[in-house]
Amino acid sequence: MTKKALITGITGQDGAYLSEFLLKKGYKVYGAVRRTSSINTARLSEMGVLDDVELVSMDLAEITNIQRVIEKTEPDEIYNLAAQSFVHTSYEQPIYTSDIDGIGVTRILETIRNLGGTPKFYQASTSEMFGKAKESPQNEDTPFYPRSPYGVAKLYSHWMTVNYRESWGIHACSGILFNHESPLRGLEFVTRKISLGMAEIKNGKKDVINLGNLNAERDWGFAGDYVEAMWLMMQQEKSDDYIIATGQTHSVRFFAEQAAKVIGIDIEWDIDGLSERGFCNKTGKTIISVDSSFNRPAETEHLLGDASKAQKELGWNPSCDFESLVTMMVERDLERVKKGLVWF
Repeated sequence: MTKKALITGITGQDGAYLSEFLLKKGYKVYGAVRRTSSINTARLSEMGVLDDVELVSMDLAEITNIQRVIEKTEPDEIYNLAAQSFVHTSYEQPIYTSDIDGIGVTRILETIRNLGGTPKFYQASTSEMFGKAKESPQNEDTPFYPRSPYGVAKLYSHWMTVNYRESWGIHACSGILFNHESPLRGLEFVTRKISLGMAEIKNGKKDVINLGNLNAERDWGFAGDYVEAMWLMMQQEKSDDYIIATGQTHSVRFFAEQAAKVIGIDIEWDIDGLSERGFCNKTGKTIISVDSSFNRPAETEHLLGDASKAQKELGWNPSCDFESLVTMMVERDLERVKKGLVWF
């Protein structure tokens, strides 16, 4: 019997990779999208799966709509990837972020409860819940200390997922995913800003990349690896929460250095008081400038995940290392810039 999955946020990075993964597993995949004037399906197209998924209109702000969609599609598994996922935007839109990233998840869980406790549910939690982390590396027992409206909203939905699992016996799990990137990452995220910026510099379409806090450290992995972990969680007899991470952390500065090497540039840094720039060591030309307006009001300086529980219980391990990830992103953007195509 063919399994059915409903993916919210299917047009995003993780939604596209998860769609491809599940289709290869033989699933019937439904993709929930908000009804807007235009739906960006470019990622699904690039992955070659757009024609193989069925899009349905669903809004996390409307519980009756959620219930109708779940009743109609009758999924075995729901992967909730939908969110206002850009941390910087959450400071400007805290109420919207709280509603969609927090209450929206409760609406799905309450619908599942009303339908008798099925289907299985996956919640996309985030390392941003750790924020001002109390220890390093962070594991499933590390206290949470979110530092943004996004992190706070995600923490609410994380604990709601735990509560519905413990109170009503729902198969509900959360993947506490550390930063995961890919060539499908949105342009508003710093990693993609860097990879595209380097491709544009290489092709003479840009001179300088403007960045914020270069010292922020993140545990970066490949999104294609992380969607496999989502699926593995859903296949467990007993649902639980798992950290998914590489166990290595790097600074934004180092990410920029590695991306520059892909286009044949070695970056050196010039720091003068509060002013800093990164320049090509051969030409002296500035290619990285620092703009404090990109800094967060409350910064999360260091995130490093311990995925040993997932490795032991799920048998999951990342296949793509940091250098390969950066190279993959820059090379794909080089191809796009040469063709005049930058979709997301």
